[in-house]
Formats: sequence, C-alpha cells, structure tokens
Amino acid sequence: MTDIPQTEGTEPLSASHASLAFGIPTSEPGTIYALSVSGGVRLGAREERSVVFGRNRPEVHVCVGEDDLRISRSQGTVTFRGGQWWLTNTGNRALQLPRSMTLFPEDGPYPVDAGYTPVFVNGTARRRHLLELYVAGEDGRLPRPAPDATTLRDKPWQLRADERLALVSLAQKYLLHEAYPQPSTWQQVAVDLGALRPEEQWSGKRVEHLVSGVRRRLSRAGVPGLTREEVGEPVGNMLNHNLVTELLQTRTLVPPDVLLLEDL
Repeated sequence: MTDIPQTEGTEPLSASHASLAFGIPTSEPGTIYALSVSGGVRLGAREERSVVFGRNRPEVHVCVGEDDLRISRSQGTVTFRGGQWWLTNTGNRALQLPRSMTLFPEDGPYPVDAGYTPVFVNGTARRRHLLELYVAGEDGRLPRPAPDATTLRDKPWQLRADERLALVSLAQKYLLHEAYPQPSTWQQVAVDLGALRPEEQWSGKRVEHLVSGVRRRLSRAGVPGLTREEVGEPVGNMLNHNLVTELLQTRTLVPPDVLLLEDL
C-alpha cells in the first residue's frame, strides 16, 4: 500500500475492507483504524504515534485522492498525544468533519473521539474523498451507547441499484454528517440522477415514486414512522427523514456511499 516505513504495531487494511461504519473487531482500547478506498491501517495507541494520509502513496500510511491534484501529497496526520488521538490538517484543502465542522490548515489539532469519524476532503470539481477513522472505546470496540439509544437491526435492507443511488442523493447531508441535516428535495435528487445517468429520464415525480416504494416496503416489514397516518399533518420532510434514519441505523447506507455522487 505504501513505501513509508511502518510504525511498530501497524497492520495494513486492504482496499476491500468493509466500511468502518459497520464497526471494528475487538481491539485494545485506543486502537485506531484509518481507511480509504485505497486501503488503510490499524495502529495501537502509543504516545506520538501518527497515521499520515494524502495522495502521495509512497510517503503516506493511507492514500487519499491519489489521482486528484487538488489533494495535498500529505493532507493530514492523526497523532496520539496525551491519551487522545488528534487530527491535524497539513495540506491545502479543508477537512470536512461531522456536525458541519471544518478543519482548515491554520487550525489547531482536532480531537478524534472513540467510535466512528468520517473525514471528507473536497477535490477537483465536485469530487469528494473520504478517510474513515474508528477509535476503539474502553471496552476495546464500541463506545458505550446511551441507555435510550435505538437498537440496530442485524442486517441492512436490500435495495436495487437505482433505489440506492436515489437514496444516497436524498440522504447525502446525513452521510456527510452535517449538523441538522434535511433530506434533499425530489427535484435535487432528480438533477443528481440525471447528471449521473443522462441516458435516463429522471424527474421529481419519478424520484418520489421510487422512494415512496421503498417507504411502503419497509413499512410493511414493520418499520414505524413511514406513513402519513403515523406521523400526522403537516408531514413536511418527516417521512423521508424517518426513512433516512432507518437506513442509517441499519447501516443500509454508510458514509462511503456518498462517493457514488462524485461524478456530478
């Protein structure tokens, strides 16, 4: 994956590794996983250990945006210091973090907490590149959930290719971990799909029909909050918000899916 000397305790992750949004194996507390579409690494927590990421494959641990000249050769580092992993932007492009936060090159290090953290870097045109981070919690795997947290389903829902693409567009603000996200409009999804599949005729009505079909299917399977009768009037975005929430909670959609839209 890289020619950079590997820190003792570093284990490579293949490019075929599943998204870290699905979780990690049991690991020593503080162990960090870093993953891109090119592969990644697993590294135990030890003072001043670092993971370097950027587009210069021979000089980084995790290659991000290898074919995109907008991405810096060394775009950033994640360093363990004082009992905490810290993300530093060493490149020229801003790093997009959860809750609509942005880490600029001139900013100080950002604390990476236990659990899953997606880091997006905007590249050429509308291309996005994703670095997934996951830090093992105190139990060596997941951070302790809140007592009232929703229980996850065991299996993601099955979606057709056209349904998945439409739902990724619908849910893109959620997948980017923006603060206070809302579903995209029918028309915006139609514009996205029309750009990705110009040979097909996409309209807001067609998108609405497609997504409504998914809602009905999941509602019949027992998912609550997907019908007008359940949520009451005014409906607004509530039906689509509830649908997106279900797809995220079941890991049917995960942050790497937003890369399906990178050719827009």
